[in-house]
Amino acid sequence: MQDYANLIVEKRGHTALVTIANPPANTWTYDSLQALKRLVADLNADRDIYALVITGEGEKFFSAGADLKLFADGDKGVAASMTILFGEAFEALSAFRGVSIAAINGYAMGGGLECALACDLRIAEEQVQMALPEAAVGLLPCAGGTQNLSHLVGEGWAKRMILCGERVDAASALRIGLVEEVVVKGSARDSALALAEKVGRQSPCSVTACKTLVQAARHAPPAANLIHERELFIKLFDTEDQREGVQAFLQKRTPQWQNR
Repeated sequence: MQDYANLIVEKRGHTALVTIANPPANTWTYDSLQALKRLVADLNADRDIYALVITGEGEKFFSAGADLKLFADGDKGVAASMTILFGEAFEALSAFRGVSIAAINGYAMGGGLECALACDLRIAEEQVQMALPEAAVGLLPCAGGTQNLSHLVGEGWAKRMILCGERVDAASALRIGLVEEVVVKGSARDSALALAEKVGRQSPCSVTACKTLVQAARHAPPAANLIHERELFIKLFDTEDQREGVQAFLQKRTPQWQNR
């Protein structure tokens, strides 16, 4: 695939495997955040891609977030540029039309955890530690952390992690709903790819519509979304995949999705 700064991108069937590769801590940079935003746009345009798995290079870090040296001189212009880039990149990831899965293979700190929070699902290896430690250095999570973490784990645990700087291990993350699965060390990527393969059995048009509705529940009560649920159901009848799915079921064969 194309060249994306500090990101290694491989196509595995209908899944894009993205590896954050900026040693030693897989930190996010100006270039890699721009690259992630561009990558998601490219994947959205590739009708053959149904899922995205993102992980970190090496064994120690998923991602440590931003390099604090960027903010050492207190330049507000740099701060403004970086927060916009972080927001745009992770909001693009959250809005990816397919299913995004974070394979957390090491420390996920600050913007690294915010990247995982922007994904639909999270699989963590048993040894990982996760935190949003920004307040300890006079900053705050500016890439969706305050909102996405609260949505997943509730206000209480979000405050413990953000206001008290509490680190969470994999077992605790599973208990509070921060991750959906914990696996043994070294297996997060393969587990995420196996889950992504399950996504490939679903109609990608249906997945996109369902994801839109599920995420809408974050911002509006069910009564406001029920009409959209019915509208999107009917809209699926404009797709080739709807016809293919029903016919394949009736003919007792595996459907051949076209994502159209």
